[in-house]
Amino acid sequence: MSKKELIKRLNRYYPMERMHAFLTFPLIAIYLLFTNSFQDIIFLLYGLVLCIFILFQGQHYWKLKLNRLTGKPFDLNKNLIFFRKSKKINLFMIGLIPLIFMIQLYITNWTLKTENLMFWAGIANVFGILEHINYYNRQLMIDNTSDLNYVMRYRKLKMASLAKDLSENEI
Repeated sequence: MSKKELIKRLNRYYPMERMHAFLTFPLIAIYLLFTNSFQDIIFLLYGLVLCIFILFQGQHYWKLKLNRLTGKPFDLNKNLIFFRKSKKINLFMIGLIPLIFMIQLYITNWTLKTENLMFWAGIANVFGILEHINYYNRQLMIDNTSDLNYVMRYRKLKMASLAKDLSENEI
């Protein structure tokens, strides 16, 4: 992929991830808080917060990649530290998912009620885990022919760009 094509692609990714991190998911959370009892949606809200936190990291990463390609300066070491700390926080938050699920069940008297939107809560939490994997481990999103060709040729997913950048820039 040429530099021009990559800049065009990042000009799409960055605003899209930013919109989801700062608008879409927060608005869903606010809507849920106004239309449901807090105790019924704790697990769902936790999943949304996890998604928002990881999408924030993603949009920041794509912004930095775009800055690098367009020659805009940024502090590499400061951002590497940010992503390393964020990765640890992500893993901690992912580790808390079973506890939050148990708290949700305890508060709702150990019942899975339709009012507490457990199906959607599960999806939100799994989506957060998949977003973490997509940024910090393996690129799960295959949205162009270059990515598809890689998977077809090597029969495995590519290492995530952020994971590569972190491993190549040990500090």
